[in-house]
Amino acid sequence: MHDIEPFYNWRHLYKAEYDERSPFYGRHYNTYEYTNKIYNYLIHPQWDSIDSDTLYIKLLFVEYTQHFAIIELFGEWNDAINNDIMFLKRNVIDELVYQGIRYFILIGENVLNFHSSDDSYYEEWYEDLENEGWIMLINFRQHVLDEMKRSRLHHYLIWSDTLNDVFWRKTTPHILFSALNEFLRHNHYLKEE
Repeated sequence: MHDIEPFYNWRHLYKAEYDERSPFYGRHYNTYEYTNKIYNYLIHPQWDSIDSDTLYIKLLFVEYTQHFAIIELFGEWNDAINNDIMFLKRNVIDELVYQGIRYFILIGENVLNFHSSDDSYYEEWYEDLENEGWIMLINFRQHVLDEMKRSRLHHYLIWSDTLNDVFWRKTTPHILFSALNEFLRHNHYLKEE
């Protein structure tokens, strides 16, 4: 697990630790010292802690003028024991919403499992967007999505089979956002303007 790094090809476009509006502003990374771990497995030091024992993230890109953020997740998303959604919502999402972010792209290729609890934080997040935005999941594992569906999170989060095969690494953040937004419009997930 220590070899899995967050995506780095957009680092010339955005670094959360240099963004004064980011919840990770001022963070310093020591790429030679591995201190964070999930269970007994050390993880790459570039992943950002959200104070969860099992879920780490990387804020890959934020565009304040278009109001979107792209977040890569890593580990086990465990709401049942660790209340990971609370940590994600309070320590990251709330700050981004305060800064005007209304569109959230969550990349879940490295989310290994999901364990549900109640949906109150998801509902709150959805309501924070005031019908102006969305929360989209791309490239999540099928068993993770199945558990999310059993937990009725599809009322707040958007995913589909098509969104589980997105080649996001070969594009730019702006093109990814535009393509996903257009996909949602054509599939009637969003209200027509």
